[in-house]
Amino acid sequence: MGKNQKTVLMAWAVTSIAAVLAVLTWLQGVNWHVSKATSDLYQLFPLLGLLAFSVMWSHYIASVIRQQMKVEKRILTQYFELTSLVVLIAILLHPSLLWLQLWRDGLGLPPNSYLASYVDPALRWAAMLGTLCLLIFLAYELRRKFAVKNWWKYISYASDFAMLAIFVHGAKLGRNLQSGWFTYVWYFYGYTLIASLIYIHYQKYQRKAEAS
Repeated sequence: MGKNQKTVLMAWAVTSIAAVLAVLTWLQGVNWHVSKATSDLYQLFPLLGLLAFSVMWSHYIASVIRQQMKVEKRILTQYFELTSLVVLIAILLHPSLLWLQLWRDGLGLPPNSYLASYVDPALRWAAMLGTLCLLIFLAYELRRKFAVKNWWKYISYASDFAMLAIFVHGAKLGRNLQSGWFTYVWYFYGYTLIASLIYIHYQKYQRKAEAS
């Protein structure tokens, strides 16, 4: 098996494991009552948040793997296209399902519906942080059109910041992150995310230094 195939295989393996762990902790949280949980949006929406972050985290790990294996970016093009679609769907559904259920319950529209009625007042900042990150991630989806622009690097930096912010958002508000085995997984994601960001940006700095 060549380096290209190994890189693709490892990227998919990391993403698959992260997705499975997210589903497992969610199933444990709903006591394995799948049919009941999927019909209750309050129970279902956390799964989308777990999946979105887990897959996005695996993107950073896959990028590190690719650079360590010294293969071209295009090798992971299909991988990133497919998994990015999963992320986009998940990050849209995660808050939307909550907002829909709150509206059904007569609590109005966001942001008042979840800030006033669903989130503890002391944690409203964490909820608003999630909304800010959603906007940043949606802006990043415009990369196909604007990635060549000089200012796009700031959107990329904002996306990296949003990943760190979503880690905090999840740690403060996530039901599955307050106790149990997945708490350790979540903090492992956080530490490895920081390490990956340092590595990726250091590699970018080195390439620019070599080119100048």
